Amino acid sequence: MASASKKENQNIYILHTYPFKETSLIVEMLSKEFGRIAVAAKGARRPRSSLRGMLLPLQPLQATWSGLNELKTLHSIEWSDQFLSIEGDALICGFYLNELMMRLLPKDDPHPALYDHYHQAVLALSKNKGLSVTLRRFELRLLQELGYQVPLNNDIHGRIIDFDKTYIYHADSGPLEGKGLEGSVEISGKTLIDMAADNYQDPLTEKQSKQLMRYLINHYTGDKPLHSKQLFMAAGE
Repeated sequence: MASASKKENQNIYILHTYPFKETSLIVEMLSKEFGRIAVAAKGARRPRSSLRGMLLPLQPLQATWSGLNELKTLHSIEWSDQFLSIEGDALICGFYLNELMMRLLPKDDPHPALYDHYHQAVLALSKNKGLSVTLRRFELRLLQELGYQVPLNNDIHGRIIDFDKTYIYHADSGPLEGKGLEGSVEISGKTLIDMAADNYQDPLTEKQSKQLMRYLINHYTGDKPLHSKQLFMAAGE
């Protein structure tokens, strides 16, 4: 029954929009209960459309849609919380989060915990503090939630990471004691232990975690560069 396909007042974030036909938009949304979905916002490009001013990224919203096919139909969208002011470098970071989700998260694959991590990251961006740490936390949680192995507590032989040792980290296997292997990242045992404990207070941990996560994200997103990286280059991230 078509009515059974209607989803009402679902918590969502908008990841991306692009034109569809003459007056409509395709809206890529992150739903807590249904994952990443695509909906058609009919007439949303018309000047008097009630949807026009609501289709904003990085804002917690509630949406109602229906449809049994891959492309659903958006019926309404409302604010679910206060408006979040995200500007400057924080806005660039938000665009980066959205591009990561578009590149790595398959459609119609629910990840409620990932939605919560994304929500917390957006709230942190709205405070415009600790942006680098916010990105590192989300990148790591994104890869872990999607099932990618990111070993931090043990090396490739199962040995517990040593605080005082130096490791090389390879995306396909994890950390191995040593230095200088091509196609890998050099990282201290302390940084790996700090990341496992969600502790980024040490400047070296923050620096090395950025190098590690950049390497892993590049590995999993493939050869096609992320558009948001051009903005990061201008902002110095």
